[in-house]
Amino acid sequence: MKIVIIGDGKVGYKLAKALSAEDYDVVLIDSNEEKLMEAMNRLDIMCIPGEGGSAEVQKNAGVPDADLVIACTSTDECNMLSCLIARRIGAKHTIARVRNPIYYKQIDLLKEDLRLSMAVNPELAVAGEVSRVLLFPDASKVETFVKGRVELVEFLISKGNKLAGMSLAEINNQYQIKVLVCAVERGDDVFIPDGEYVIQEGDRLHVAASHKEIGLFFKVFGSRRTKIKKVLICGGGSVSYYLALQLCGLGMQVKIIELNKKRCEDLCEMLPKATIICGDATNHDLLMEEGVQDADAFVALTGMDEENIILSLFAKSQNVGKIITKVNEDQRAQMVEDYGIDSIVSAKTVTADVILSYVRARKNSQGSVNVETMYRLIDEKVEALEFIVKKETRYTNVPLKELQLKSNNLIACIARKRNIIIPNGDDSIQVGDNVIVITMERQIRDIEDILL
Repeated sequence: MKIVIIGDGKVGYKLAKALSAEDYDVVLIDSNEEKLMEAMNRLDIMCIPGEGGSAEVQKNAGVPDADLVIACTSTDECNMLSCLIARRIGAKHTIARVRNPIYYKQIDLLKEDLRLSMAVNPELAVAGEVSRVLLFPDASKVETFVKGRVELVEFLISKGNKLAGMSLAEINNQYQIKVLVCAVERGDDVFIPDGEYVIQEGDRLHVAASHKEIGLFFKVFGSRRTKIKKVLICGGGSVSYYLALQLCGLGMQVKIIELNKKRCEDLCEMLPKATIICGDATNHDLLMEEGVQDADAFVALTGMDEENIILSLFAKSQNVGKIITKVNEDQRAQMVEDYGIDSIVSAKTVTADVILSYVRARKNSQGSVNVETMYRLIDEKVEALEFIVKKETRYTNVPLKELQLKSNNLIACIARKRNIIIPNGDDSIQVGDNVIVITMERQIRDIEDILL
């Protein structure tokens, strides 16, 4: 499968790295020859210097024979134009990163006219991720499957949590909550646990269940007893706009601090229910004046990782109960976790996961399953994949206890019509099911790949 990526920024490079590791034929286009040389030295890919919106450059990159063109430069206009040209000269499918809220509101019209296979809005995706975490403040991260009906949450076992010292089998027998602990991070070690696994303080659990059961899980085992009502957001970019729109719709009180006066005026018009403060969020006196110490949640969404980290550490010093930090650089994200701030979001990671899901779906579109959703967890050591079973196979209608799975693989959940099933040995996979698989292997494209 030949894939051409236009734009060697954070998202473009992350995609090129992930796709080349999975043996796709990857070509990277960018006007910055120095960045391209660095990418070519690190990755097994071909690099073509030039403007992505040039038909001549695209032809030199082999776009007419490409299965997929991904345009993820810094400007929406360039991305949409590049995809239009790519389709005109022969590319089979195109994906454009579209960030401008005005463009994205009419994306259905644009997709039709530009013949886009997919449009990805990183800021909207990040806002959705932050919003989900604020609904479950005990969670560090919340991913969704089956169009939001199944959630996979990351949950830190803090000191004094009643789960510590209990095995997973004991928890199931005693509490009867329909959840599945499908991955555990303990220090540098990662496990896909069985029923005998005993939870310890400091463990980071990844728990899958329906929205209702996740809510019950946190009601029993979470530390917070009140919902988040007051949210302070630093930075007034697109993520903040989308997030505030969602949170105001949920009835939360939202305050945004933004330095640019013109942007503040725009936000006041677009977000009449939010409070917009024009000022420097890095000014600690201003944060105190605006009530950081009284906020239920603090979200750092400025355009600089370093600022977000410093702001989050200050909020932590003021005992804010929930802190969420936008950090795009992977190494910085790991550093922030060491400081005790465990809710971190990244636009490039969200975008890459969405596009990788699409690529894998195209790869096996003629097979027995389709990859609908994919997330990479625990520093990309674990993958959570949602498959849609399209036709009968050797593993359909067979009790799971009769299927032999390779080690470090788990069938975490089955969604069948309106039912969410946390499976046991007597359950089976049927045609039409959405099946969520947790795996420590790479390049899983079919449920068949996890069976012996």
